[in-house]
Order: sequence, then structure tokens, then C-alpha cells
Amino acid sequence: MTVDETDTTVGDWEREPDPSDSLRTFGAVVQALREHAGITREEFGTRVRYSKHTVASVELGRRMPDPAFVERAEELLGNTGALRKAARHLTRSEPGLAVWFRRWARLERAAVSLCTYECRLVPGLLQSEGYARALCENDVPPMGDDELEATVGARLERQRLLRERPNCAFDFVIEAGVLMRRLGGVGVMVGLLDHICELASLRNVTIQIMPVDSEHHACLAGSVRLLETMEGRRLAYSEGQESGRLISDGNQVRRIRMRYARLRSQALSPKDSLGLLERMRGVL
Repeated sequence: MTVDETDTTVGDWEREPDPSDSLRTFGAVVQALREHAGITREEFGTRVRYSKHTVASVELGRRMPDPAFVERAEELLGNTGALRKAARHLTRSEPGLAVWFRRWARLERAAVSLCTYECRLVPGLLQSEGYARALCENDVPPMGDDELEATVGARLERQRLLRERPNCAFDFVIEAGVLMRRLGGVGVMVGLLDHICELASLRNVTIQIMPVDSEHHACLAGSVRLLETMEGRRLAYSEGQESGRLISDGNQVRRIRMRYARLRSQALSPKDSLGLLERMRGVL
């Protein structure tokens, strides 16, 4: 089974939630409790010391309630603790991440292992700021300034996983040709190679390079990501133009894992890969 951004038949754990789902749910609870108490929206606003327009925005899921709103609404609507508990699960939208990638990004945060093969560009978890910015500047149609900054910021934020989750194993296989493309210019590529070499020194990070002159290649079907959850569930993710697929079918994931395992045996060892990265850095 595969999951994409148009699939509405899969279970909640696989569904890519809209960024405002939690806000709409919280707002619906506020509205239901308010109406059950027989309080108008205008009266409610007066008693919690917010305008009726702010109350309407919260109830319609268009606005994140601040702690004062939650506390005053809780006290006014029975002090059951329901709103306080619900507010803990509120999440804002995730600017800078493609809609189809957000579910996978959330799964990354709880995984015990992450494997990535890339043949198009340097994986987001390994990108330097300069490289990430160059990618955004080459996007078509062009990004606006706010979108560009949000995208770069989100990518750098994801990279905190490498250091904040030392017990999670991060494995990467990257095509050498990706690193030969001087995206952004020599300065950007020097910074990128230095950044990758630094990350390769982390005990939980393994980086391998797939040489361009290899006569064998197990992942010609394209880039892929794999992860394993704490519960032992294994998932895969594949991405294309304007789309992404979360793959949960056991047989499909098994085949992809077999390809990735074979690819690792065909790529340069981590030590030889680091040597190649250093030589590439030296000739720039």
C-alpha cells in the first residue's frame, strides 16, 4: 500500500493531516462547550476578555489560542480540564516542509533508525545552510523571500535530529555525481563538503558514496528513505515531482530494504567515502 497526498482511505496513523486539524478540533470543542453553557460568542468574548472576532477565529480553527485564552475559557466552561488537555496537542502548520513530506518528517522524530539513498541532491539532513539556500534559489517557479527563509529554516531545524537523537542510527548513501554538481558555486560546495565531513564524525551517522564508475547498482529505481519505529514497524518513503508516497505494505518495504542493503555493499566504505569527500574538497 502507498499513501500520497490525495489518499483519503487510509488509517489516521498514515494520513497526512492538514496543518490546522488540531486547531479546528480544539475550536469545535470550545464552541460546543460554549453553546452547551448557553453563552453567546459575544458574551463569551467579554467574559474571557477577548474580542468576539478572536473567539470566532479560535472556534473556526484559524487562530492558535494563547495560554490566557485557554485558562480563562477553561474556568468559564466548567473547569473540567478538557481544554487544558486539548491545548497540549495543538500544533501549528509546518512552514518550509512540503505538504506530502510532513508525515514522514514527524515519523523521523520517533524512529530508531533512518536510511536514505539520494541520487538527485544531498539529503536534507546533511545539507549546509548555503547549499539549502542555493536549492531554494534554483526552484521554479521562484520562491518568495518568506517562503525561501521558511524552507531553509525548516531544513536546518530537521538537522537537529542528528545530534539530539544519538541513539538513532542515521545511514546515508549518496551518488558521487550529486557532489560533483557545483550548485551555488565553489564556495557553497566547499562549505557543504566541510559540513558533511563534520557530520560523518558523529557516532550515529554513517555516510557512504556511490562511485560513478560502479558496474553494479541496486537502486536504479530512484531515491528512497527507510525507517524503523520503536514498535518495530518498518516504513519507506519515495518522492517525485510535486508528490511523495509513504509506503507501509510489508512486501514493498521488504523489497526496498533488500535493494538498499545491496546498495550499501556496492558503495564505498564509510572510511573510503570520507577520503573521497576530502579529495573532492581539496580540488575545489
